[in-house]
Amino acid sequence: MKFKHLYLLLLASISTSINAQVEELTPEEQAYRDSITALNIENAAIANSQEAYNKGITLFAEKNYSASIEQFRKSVEFDPNFTAAYYNKGVAENEVGKYADAVKTLDKLIELKPSYSKAFFQRGRSYQGLNDYLKAEKDYEKSIALDATNPKAFYNYGTLRFLQSDYDGAITYFTKTIQLDPEFVNALNDRGSSHRMKGDYPKAIADYEAAIRKNPNLAFVLNNIGTTKTKMNDYKGAMEAYNRAVSIDANFHLTYNNRGVAQMDQGRLDDAVKDFNKAIALKSDYSAAESNLSGVYFKQKEYQKALDMANKAISHDKNNAAAYVNRGMAKEMLRDLNGACEDWQKAKELGDETGSNYYAGNCAN
Repeated sequence: MKFKHLYLLLLASISTSINAQVEELTPEEQAYRDSITALNIENAAIANSQEAYNKGITLFAEKNYSASIEQFRKSVEFDPNFTAAYYNKGVAENEVGKYADAVKTLDKLIELKPSYSKAFFQRGRSYQGLNDYLKAEKDYEKSIALDATNPKAFYNYGTLRFLQSDYDGAITYFTKTIQLDPEFVNALNDRGSSHRMKGDYPKAIADYEAAIRKNPNLAFVLNNIGTTKTKMNDYKGAMEAYNRAVSIDANFHLTYNNRGVAQMDQGRLDDAVKDFNKAIALKSDYSAAESNLSGVYFKQKEYQKALDMANKAISHDKNNAAAYVNRGMAKEMLRDLNGACEDWQKAKELGDETGSNYYAGNCAN
C-alpha cells in the first residue's frame, strides 16, 4: 500500500506541472495582446520608414536624386501614409526627368492630401515635362487657388504660357511672380524675353537690365541683352554685353554664336569665323553655329567650305531651315542648281521666308 500511495502522489505531481503551463486568456486579454503585437509591428515599420526617409533627405541634399528616390520608395513602402516621403519622391523624380513616375507619386500624395498646393505645383511640373500643357495648366491653377502666395507657381505658369507663344499671358504671370518676390531674377529675365518676342525691345532691355542690377554675374541675361541690342542695330551695346557675358562664363557657347552674328552683321567676317568656331568647339553638334559659319564662308566666297559646313549643320539638325538656305546658295555657286532648288524647297517647307523667296525666284516654273 505504501508504494501504491507514492505512485498516486507522483501522478498528481505530474498533472499539476502540466496544468501550470496552460494559459487561459479571456477574449479581452487576447485582444489586448494582439493590439500590443500590432502596435510593435507598426512602430517598427514607422521607424524603418523614418530611417529611409532621413537617408533620402541626405541624398537629396547632395543632389543624388536617383538614390534618394529609392530611399523615399522604401519609406512609403514601410509607411504608405507618409505624405512628406511621397512629396520628396515626386520632386526627386521631376529633378531627374522621370515625369511619368512623378505623376504617379504625386497622384497618391494628392489622394492623401487633396488640399496640398505644392503637390499640384509639382505635378504641374511633371505634366509640363511630359508636354501635356493642358493638364499642367490645370495643376498650376489649382496650386495658385490653394496658395496665391507661391511665386514659383506663377513663374512656372508664365513659362508655360511662353512656350505656347502666349507672350501677353506670360508677362501677366511673370509680373505677378515679381510682385511676390522682387528678387526673382529669372522672372525678370523671362518677362524681358516675352517683351522681346513681341518686338517691344525697350521693355525687354529694361527687364534684362533690372535682372543684371540684382545679379551682375548672369551671363545668360547679358547674352539676352546682346541679342536684343543686335535687333535694335545697337552693335556697340550688343558687343559690350556679349564681351561681359564671356568674361563671366568663358564656356557659354550661345554667346559666342550670337556675338559671331553681330560680327558678321558689321562685316567683321574673320572675327565672326573665330566666334562661330569657338561655339562649335564648345558644343560639337551646334547646328546653328555651323549654319552661321556656312553663311560666313559663303560671304568670303569659299563655297565648298560653305557647302561642307551646311552639311554638318543639317546632319545635326534636319529641321534647320537656315542651313538648307545656305547649302542651296553654296550649291548654286558650285553650279548645282537642281540641288540648290531642292534645298530651298526644303527650307520653304520648313517655313523659312528666305528659302521661299529663293525658290520662287530661281526654281519655280
